[in-house]
Amino acid sequence: MYKLCFFVPESHVETVKDAVFAAGGGHIGAYDRCCWQALGQGQYRPLEGSQPYQGQAGELEQVEEWKVEMAVADERIHDAVKALKKSHPYETPAFEVWRLSDMQF
Repeated sequence: MYKLCFFVPESHVETVKDAVFAAGGGHIGAYDRCCWQALGQGQYRPLEGSQPYQGQAGELEQVEEWKVEMAVADERIHDAVKALKKSHPYETPAFEVWRLSDMQF
């Protein structure tokens, strides 16, 4: 099992979540479409040659973004990341993939 975390602007949060859910993300036991999300502020500075969704090359951009986290099964993680990248508005979306320990009690 993995935890997938990504950052996305308000305008695309539901679109990206839907794409990742459709690719198999967010399944925990007998539940689907499971995630946690919080609103925060991200920043970036587009470099020369970039094609930013928002902002201009050389200027610092600060934007409200949602941080979304969800569990993804081993066999679905590659599909989930592909869906994230395809549906995300940013040229280079920021995301994290963490391997989770399988703890049996």
